[in-house]
Amino acid sequence: MKKATIQLETLTCPSCVLKVENAVKSVDGVEKDSVNVMFNASKVKFDFDEEKLSVENVVKAITSVGYEVKKSQVKDR
Repeated sequence: MKKATIQLETLTCPSCVLKVENAVKSVDGVEKDSVNVMFNASKVKFDFDEEKLSVENVVKAITSVGYEVKKSQVKDR
């Protein structure tokens, strides 16, 4: 398992948090219980199985629901 942190564009409303959270959770290989979208920091943190997906898959899921990704960081758990 790897741990990822993705910096998003500024989140402006609570429904933005829900949309991003649902997009991340919809990606196969993401540990659903680990997903944490931080409204004030405009970040999302989650654990994922690097054998099933790369962080790019999650970035695409986030951008597909209309949010810009500023940067992403992956590290070992």
